[in-house]
Amino acid sequence: MSAGRHLAGAHGAQPAGAMADAPGTQVTPERGDRLEAAASVLALLADRTRLALMERLGRDEADVTTLTEACGAARPSVSQHLAKLRLAGLVTTRKDGRRVVYALGHGHLRRLVDEALNVADHQLGSLPPHD
Repeated sequence: MSAGRHLAGAHGAQPAGAMADAPGTQVTPERGDRLEAAASVLALLADRTRLALMERLGRDEADVTTLTEACGAARPSVSQHLAKLRLAGLVTTRKDGRRVVYALGHGHLRRLVDEALNVADHQLGSLPPHD
């Protein structure tokens, strides 16, 4: 994906009310790749444990012990989920002595998880829709 397309589509460079694609727009190979990549990210986040891990990492980086406590899953399960997220490039790691510390790959992921949780809040709380 080109940097210009990324900035225009993801960072609000279009005028208010403008649509990225007109109705009936053909799925070009580039657009198809973009949709496939987005679907892959959403599929990874469709798991409760991975979503909980991403939500926790959206607040600050953390090690496996902290993440295990935060999401309430067994440590081996958390490690497997983190490996999937790392392989997909959604989380990064760094060594801190003997510990491995995990962090989100970028801020878009934090905002995506926050928005998904906001939608859930609206559904669970019967809150009215808004922009």
